[in-house]
Amino acid sequence: MGLDQQVVAALPELGHGLLMTLVLTVLASLVSVVMGQLGCFLQLRRAWIWRAIGRFYVSVMRGTPAIVQLFVVFFTLPRLGLGGQPMLAAVIAIGLNSGAYVAEILRVNRSLVTRGQLEASRTLGLSRLLTWWYVINPQVMRASLPMLVNEFTILLKTTPLASVVALTELTYAGQIVIARTYEATQVLLLVAAGYLLIAMPLIAAARRLEAKRRLA
Repeated sequence: MGLDQQVVAALPELGHGLLMTLVLTVLASLVSVVMGQLGCFLQLRRAWIWRAIGRFYVSVMRGTPAIVQLFVVFFTLPRLGLGGQPMLAAVIAIGLNSGAYVAEILRVNRSLVTRGQLEASRTLGLSRLLTWWYVINPQVMRASLPMLVNEFTILLKTTPLASVVALTELTYAGQIVIARTYEATQVLLLVAAGYLLIAMPLIAAARRLEAKRRLA
């Protein structure tokens, strides 16, 4: 049995939703990496105030629902003159949420950097920031890649939350098409296929990276 004609006619609409989901996933992942590195760096500082800030960020993001964080960002942006920006709100909120988990992934792998490497950095006169950027960060990121790819797969599955702020991503586009065509099964199967289209390369990459890590 083929697709209903109304569903076929709605394929461009679903395609646009898929594109919005892909853009949201990529941009939120970039925010996640930046905030994850910052959160990890702050938690590794000696000064208690920086450690407290880093731990507070991670605790708040991991301890509160992502949808609440999204609403907070969405309703705060108009106060900054950035109202009516659902994509921006979703990128910031989902990126911040994922960044907390990235920070913990990086912090766990920080133990791979030996004390000798840190002492050598100090001998060369590198500041803590430069030591992080040139010595710690490359090693930690390389070791964390499989877990980071898994985290970005989870981030992808968080993107439907953006529909609550009226961003027409893939799931929301599917809901609109279902309301018009009453073909829930066909539309939802197409929506699921769209997510798999994005997720499968990520899953395959994670498996390859994990295999290389075992062989190393």
